[in-house]
Amino acid sequence: MNSPISPSAVTSPIPARLVQLRAAMKAQGLDAYIVPSSDPHLSEYLPDRWQGRTYFSGFTGSVGTLIVTADFAGLWVDSRYWNSAETELAPTGIKMMKIASAAATLYIDWLAENLQAGQTAGVDGMVLGLATARALEQALKAKGIQLDTGTDLLQQVWDQRPSLPQAPIYEHAAPYAVVSRADKLAMLREQMRSMNADWHFVSTVDDLAWIFNLRGSDVSYNPVFVGHAMISQHEATLFVSNGKVPAELATTLAQDGVSLSDYGNAATALSALPAGSSILIDPRRITFGFRQIIPATVRVVEAINPSVFAKSRKTAQEAQYVREAMEQDGAALCEFFSWLEGALGKQGITELTIDEEICAARARQPHFVSPSFSTIAGFNANGAMPHYRATQESHSVIEGDGLLLIDSGGQYLNGTTDITRVMPIGQVSDAQKRDFTLVLKGMINLSQMRYPRGTLSPMLDTVARAPIWADGINYGHGTGHGVGYFLNVHEGPQNISGTIAEAHMAMEPGMITSNEPGIYRPGKWGVRIENLLLNVPAMQTEFGEYLEFETLTLCPIDTRCIIISLLRADEIKWLNDYHATVLQRLSARVNGAALEWLKERTRALLH
Repeated sequence: MNSPISPSAVTSPIPARLVQLRAAMKAQGLDAYIVPSSDPHLSEYLPDRWQGRTYFSGFTGSVGTLIVTADFAGLWVDSRYWNSAETELAPTGIKMMKIASAAATLYIDWLAENLQAGQTAGVDGMVLGLATARALEQALKAKGIQLDTGTDLLQQVWDQRPSLPQAPIYEHAAPYAVVSRADKLAMLREQMRSMNADWHFVSTVDDLAWIFNLRGSDVSYNPVFVGHAMISQHEATLFVSNGKVPAELATTLAQDGVSLSDYGNAATALSALPAGSSILIDPRRITFGFRQIIPATVRVVEAINPSVFAKSRKTAQEAQYVREAMEQDGAALCEFFSWLEGALGKQGITELTIDEEICAARARQPHFVSPSFSTIAGFNANGAMPHYRATQESHSVIEGDGLLLIDSGGQYLNGTTDITRVMPIGQVSDAQKRDFTLVLKGMINLSQMRYPRGTLSPMLDTVARAPIWADGINYGHGTGHGVGYFLNVHEGPQNISGTIAEAHMAMEPGMITSNEPGIYRPGKWGVRIENLLLNVPAMQTEFGEYLEFETLTLCPIDTRCIIISLLRADEIKWLNDYHATVLQRLSARVNGAALEWLKERTRALLH
């Protein structure tokens, strides 16, 4: 393993940036300042302009909240990032504050407990989620602490802050755009009428991309663009930076009743809503700042964006295109893994090489656009960090004995993929095999599940965990997340996790969700096996309609890591049937060494 740079040897720019931030806080009369991992669209992956938490902390993970006071700086992060945050924060003087999950708001409790009555906490309300802002206001008000949401200190002290992204917007066209833009707008307007809403304001970038059948590259890995939309029964305005929409596409949009306006005009449009009108907003998908702009004379209807439900339920034709994308992805993975097994011991291979080669294999497939997230290739101890990322400064060489975990995915015009596989390198211990087999049992458990339509997705979480819990083991992340259709690799509203189940998380036909239980041994190894699942009808009984999962992902699961005696007969049958399907679906798409590898890795297990 290449030795990482010692934190003590790093000259970090972070302390100097915190000095600037504290000076600006003092000038503004702020006793604490919050820097969330967020933008005006509440995106998971942020354009450079809103990477303020990284700029002021040095922490590069996708989720975390930074709080700075005159004599303290802390970063609240969940268990996925504890190891990486510890390393990245070491030279900065910022304290890591551990939380159970990304949804936890313990930093709000910390502010309420550590600030005094009469003091003021600040945050840019334009990037603070409305639901979070309400919880923050309530907690601070109870302690007599003021909340200032009108100050963007980042703009004052961030030297050479990046501008708005300017990548062009393009059309997601037929045949892969199965439902037309006009039909989606008609559906949306019907939903608005049912809620007595005259207007609908949309800020979330994946909703915008889906509604208008548009795509972009403003955010790494997700084919989306930065913008807002205002939709009424008779018109729709898309607010994006000037020049991002080519003239020909602008004409096409106009034919569908969609006009363009500059990105900065969205706030003005909200403030100009006529008195007595009504507007639909999603309190979980709009920032506090935009909510504050809506005139008091306008009636506000708060409900989940109708597009959230609609885009999560893939049509039959979309599902068929996704199956095609899975075959393309599976073929790329066959080529990659056959290369990897052949190259081991013959040439130098690192975790960085894995990323390069797997991306190159996918790029040779039809309709490929980009990776769907940053490849996670973790050998041994690195695989124990669920969101590990190899860097030039710190990465492992793939040699010796152990487990190699590879979590990767692709964006194709006909679908989005996300898969995790673990392969043995050299000799694998019985303890490693046991962990692998327990994770496989959990994954198979969930794959075979039947459940009433409308079951709340978090209720399924324990199905995957049960075989792992039985050995006194657990994992700190959710079991599954929704996946978009050539859209965000993380998509709601459903997720299979330990979160509180809510009505909008109901499992419905057409939803695609990941199935990825894991076991992580810090400092040793990690195991995670991931397939994507499609909700499909199973049966109708006197007790109602039942759904089951169709496994979409097509790639062998390495049987060399399995302790067969730990598997039940039905689990062995599931794995053999899965491998038979993988072989049948992929054989025509690969040849040569890749085909031979596919045949070898899909051999049936004998009890």
